[in-house]
Amino acid sequence: MKTLTYRDAARELLSKAFVELEAGDVRQASEKGWGAAAQMVKALAEARGWKHDSHAALFNAIDRIVLETGDKPIRTRFAMASSLHQNFYENWRSEAYVLDGLIEVRNFLDGLEPLLNGRFLKDREGGGV
Repeated sequence: MKTLTYRDAARELLSKAFVELEAGDVRQASEKGWGAAAQMVKALAEARGWKHDSHAALFNAIDRIVLETGDKPIRTRFAMASSLHQNFYENWRSEAYVLDGLIEVRNFLDGLEPLLNGRFLKDREGGGV
């Protein structure tokens, strides 16, 4: 199942991001942090049959997830992950910033993973997107 493959990749990338940061490679830690967040969004999008083949599609999926859950910090955490992606190219963020970003990505994954099990706020209320 692709959904679980994406979820597992998200967790593996996040783990590797912390290892890269510990080794002093801020750039690689940043990209793996972004990759972890993107893979979890892909898992949710795949589970729902949503498009997830571009950055725009991932951000659209985030908007739909926020609409479903009412959890607006999801958007903020994904924006932080996106800033880590930018840091891969620019390499101007500090180690402390990247560490904070990776912690936010971990919170992001922890918050989204239960949604893979079909626990959707609006679905339970009889709504849905």
